[in-house]
Amino acid sequence: MTTPEPTPTAAGRKKTGPDNRLAARGLTLAYEDRVVVDALDLEIPDGQVTVIVGPNACGKSTLLRALGRLLKPRQGSVLLDGAELARVPTRQIARTLGLLPQSPVPPEGITVADLVSRGRQPHQKWWQQWSESDERLVAEAMERTATSDLAGRLVDELSGGQRQRAWIAMALAQDTDLLLLDEPTTFLDIAHQVEVLDLVRRLNRERGRTVVAVLHDLNQAARYADHLVAMKAGRIVAEGPPGEVVTAELVREVFGLASVVVPDPVTGSPLVVPGQPWQPGGAPADAGSGTTAGTNAGTTANDATATPHP
Repeated sequence: MTTPEPTPTAAGRKKTGPDNRLAARGLTLAYEDRVVVDALDLEIPDGQVTVIVGPNACGKSTLLRALGRLLKPRQGSVLLDGAELARVPTRQIARTLGLLPQSPVPPEGITVADLVSRGRQPHQKWWQQWSESDERLVAEAMERTATSDLAGRLVDELSGGQRQRAWIAMALAQDTDLLLLDEPTTFLDIAHQVEVLDLVRRLNRERGRTVVAVLHDLNQAARYADHLVAMKAGRIVAEGPPGEVVTAELVREVFGLASVVVPDPVTGSPLVVPGQPWQPGGAPADAGSGTTAGTNAGTTANDATATPHP
């Protein structure tokens, strides 16, 4: 289904109720005169993994920054436990909501152990700067992210993947009920991407953490999300369970990509297979119309017999 402007698809703009801890109401976000997110409403389902997807520059990371109070709304508000985020004390936010932004910059000369330990600062008191609980949570975060053997290394000396895992460890050490992750798999090879996303899933399932992540990989998002939010041009086009949201029509509307959507053979979640690649002497691709995607371009994940065009 294609419309002149991004609008809710048949998957719906299903909200999960008024009691969710984190929500956006009429949220408009801008950088100077450029509006990036326009009049957006969003409920983050408690106790679930929510993944935000969309093309480059659609407002995904900007939205996550606003949810983490790194960006002040031009209009509307972000609500945390029913209170406007802008009015909540910073320390209270840091004890409740952890945020890993894109490409964070570490202090010069800091070791991995010191970086991860900084995740415990919001929980410390003036009369007790460090505790056995702090020590345990830091060690556990480093073990979960396979950074224990990097403890004495300078963050500046690490590879991109190692550095990313160190930042994730710091976010885990913060031990918050809500965790916001902006492209947490950046710089990671495929094995470490899966490890990180499996870790996110375990934190959610075993410890009840509510997670909101921005991911570029639509197939990874569909595999790991309980609740998927698809954005385009600063608006939400569709949201809901991945099996309802991810269709060939949605992929064409949001990403301008002709595709076939089939069940993942391992998980059963939607798997997006792009249309036929360019070949010498072939017809020019028309991603918007889907003319080169094969005869099954409209197939959804519910049709297990779908196969990509040979």
